[in-house]
Amino acid sequence: MKAFEGRIGLIWSGLLLASVLALPWFKGGAIGASALAEGVAGRAWLLPLVAVAVALTALTFLTRNWRVHQAAAALVGAGLAWLILQGFGIGLRGPALPGIELLFPAAAAGQPGFGWGAWLAGVALIGALAEVLAARGFCRGERFAAFSIVGIVAALTLFVFFPILKLMSAAFIAPDGTLSALPFLARITAADLWSVGCLTGAGRCGVVINSVVLGVLSAAFATALGLALALLVARTDFRMKRALRAISILPIITPPFVVGVAIIVLFGRTGVVTVEVAEWFGVRPSRWVYGLPGILMAQVLAFAPVTFLVILSALEAINPTLEEASTTLGARPVTTFRTVTWPLLRPALAAAFLLAFIESLADFGNAIVLGGSYDVLSTKIFFAVVGAQYDLGQAATLSVLLLALTVAAFWVQTRWLGRASYVTVTGKSDAGLVAPMPLLIKWAAVAAVLPFVIFTAGVYMIVLIGGFVTDIARLEMSPTFGHIWTAFSFEVGDRGLQLFGSAWDSMITTLWVSALSAPLTMGIGILTAWLIARQDFAGKRAFEFGTLLSFAIPGTVVGVSYIAAFNVPPIDMTGTLWILVICFVFRNLPVGMRAGIAALAQIDRSMEEASQTMGAGGGRVLADVVLPLIRPAIFTALVYSFVTAMTAVSAVIFLVSARHNMATAYIMGRVENGEYALAIAYSTVLMLVMVVCVALMNLAVGRRKLGRRTAVTGTAQPAQ
Repeated sequence: MKAFEGRIGLIWSGLLLASVLALPWFKGGAIGASALAEGVAGRAWLLPLVAVAVALTALTFLTRNWRVHQAAAALVGAGLAWLILQGFGIGLRGPALPGIELLFPAAAAGQPGFGWGAWLAGVALIGALAEVLAARGFCRGERFAAFSIVGIVAALTLFVFFPILKLMSAAFIAPDGTLSALPFLARITAADLWSVGCLTGAGRCGVVINSVVLGVLSAAFATALGLALALLVARTDFRMKRALRAISILPIITPPFVVGVAIIVLFGRTGVVTVEVAEWFGVRPSRWVYGLPGILMAQVLAFAPVTFLVILSALEAINPTLEEASTTLGARPVTTFRTVTWPLLRPALAAAFLLAFIESLADFGNAIVLGGSYDVLSTKIFFAVVGAQYDLGQAATLSVLLLALTVAAFWVQTRWLGRASYVTVTGKSDAGLVAPMPLLIKWAAVAAVLPFVIFTAGVYMIVLIGGFVTDIARLEMSPTFGHIWTAFSFEVGDRGLQLFGSAWDSMITTLWVSALSAPLTMGIGILTAWLIARQDFAGKRAFEFGTLLSFAIPGTVVGVSYIAAFNVPPIDMTGTLWILVICFVFRNLPVGMRAGIAALAQIDRSMEEASQTMGAGGGRVLADVVLPLIRPAIFTALVYSFVTAMTAVSAVIFLVSARHNMATAYIMGRVENGEYALAIAYSTVLMLVMVVCVALMNLAVGRRKLGRRTAVTGTAQPAQ
């Protein structure tokens, strides 16, 4: 055991020593430009890190169990502290450490961003810190769990908390570069943010009021529609359930601009429906679709599938014996629904409303296409950063407001749910019969869903046809493959396959980013779920809250915060492929985590304890026992992460570059230029790619069926 501990210590100290002696410390540095070489050449503030690496390596050889040595903790702590201070203190705007320019005059010039040596040094110091903590009883001495927790906390701090804090600080920076509260107060109290003129008839409403009104309306309609869909699918004998599921899921794999473009083609001033209505009724076409009505239509169509899935899972999880008991006692179907089913749906309804509200606030694609003069926070933030003014302080202030609205929505949801218990699934039998759906509610659901189905069918008819006709926006319906060929032309010749289409670069980048981020998101999410569900350690509740925070932050805020944090040293990644991957990983991390926690809740710990009794460590138990049992959760996280990376726009629109463009950014550019047919053609190809990928993943996952009775057979169905 001591020999093993010595090898672990040698690995971390060896990596640290190699990082300061052999690898380039700064971004773009030559192979020999290590921390030692840079320190000797003039950047003397790097030499303390070299001293820590040498001292820790010497300690590893002097004592076999270096983890418990007091000097080890001191060296690791000093190394981490100095790495952070020298990187963020000197690397940003010259020396931020008090008096350091007196000790090291060269520090006044600042320093470049971190290179491979600095990154490896950080990993080695984090690994050494985990070893020291495990030796002192953290996670009951389990090395793998301790390293996982420390590593995830470090990653969350760097890629979630630091960007948000950096963004907030940018809101308080005056034009001369000094910190001051006056610019923030001036921006946040501006009349164009809080005006209520549209409510009093005295003009337009402010951006914040517009965003809140749109968010509440969109969330309310999307939640109501999701409830109607879920009731029809889960509680009625509706014959077209499978078709209804398929139609309702389609918007999830649809790029955000497609719905907006289809609405313009249908209801724009020269739209298909608008022209027909004008001819039938002699009505003059107008631009009514641009503004609140158009954005609301697009958002309800886009967010209803999300609310549907949330409410459907809650409906299927309700213990049928509760409703059966109410029916047995003589309650009418309406009474059973009102007193039993509806109260138990409150958490799902609140969660669905919250998700739709947050997505509406962060929605950029539909707002930019259909917004017209109806300004919302997401578009104002975009133009503050991307426009000619490039006012990061204004973008930061608006992002703080957007984040505040999100936090307020979480608080309202918590207050509405209160402390009531909604547990219905226990260890007892749940093989009761679900209560029949009241006819009034059933027909109300049909009346709500039927226009949604017709509208969705119309939108996707435009998507299917629009990319293969000359110009559907002008009703020029001659068949053509010209748009597809413009986007994805290629040639096979003596030089092999050559790609000429204008969309190839963005498609290849999107596939690379999705393929890299999806497994990382799944892996970190499942690992986090296992740590929360199976490990006991100090700060566990704060750890769980920190992992969920990234999902509560609107994508627009994430994009702006990454620009504020990673556009300058020491971590200057703006314009690279990796900033896109990292953005998706930590944006979608909570989804994989929640899926893993839900799956682990159904697995008895005894199987893992048996493996641990046989001497297996935490990593071995996770790989050999846990992962094979939660494959559905793994594939769920993979599918969601992959699809989100393929279709997201609100965060990445700020992070793409000419070298690393994404499909959604390319589509937005075509929409802005009025090239609707090309945008629809590209979107069709993108959707086909996602359908193939999702179908393959769903084929591997299969579908789980619970052994419950049905009203038709009255017999139990075997689990599959």
